[in-house]
Amino acid sequence: MHFYPHFYKLIVISIVVLLLNACGYRPSSKYAREVLGNRISTDVVISSQNPENTVLIKDGVDAALIEIFHTSLTSLKYSDTNLKIVLNSPSYVPIQYDASGFVIAYRATITLRITRESKNIKKHYISRGTYDFAVSPNAVLTDQERFDAIKFGAAKAIASFMAQVSAEGSRI
Repeated sequence: MHFYPHFYKLIVISIVVLLLNACGYRPSSKYAREVLGNRISTDVVISSQNPENTVLIKDGVDAALIEIFHTSLTSLKYSDTNLKIVLNSPSYVPIQYDASGFVIAYRATITLRITRESKNIKKHYISRGTYDFAVSPNAVLTDQERFDAIKFGAAKAIASFMAQVSAEGSRI
């Protein structure tokens, strides 16, 4: 009896699908959707110190919700869940020095305070994200470097929030 190479691929794929279904695997986005619902609204509190970065965080949160949770963004009136996000002042800590003692790398830490309101439930979260970046020796941090650090640090903080919500959903 002669077997075709496609037959082996079909058997392997069938075994993988069977194993994943047998162990009860579910993507984390499904767990998060159980907590957040299908329609989400976001409010980002505009910081008087960092107004341009607040807009960046709003865009990052919205993109992450769509991409990771596969949910719809809607107005507060029609939403299952509202997320209120506040950016605390970012911190910049030197993490590397050159031979002359000048700072050549920083770590930015971005802290987001997130309040989730849905169906008479109000819960608070704190998410942190870090971003390491290099600078020229003896240079002052530019606006662009701070902007990028907040952007990438906030993206990590949002991913941390997503993990917290997914873990909640897995316990339901």
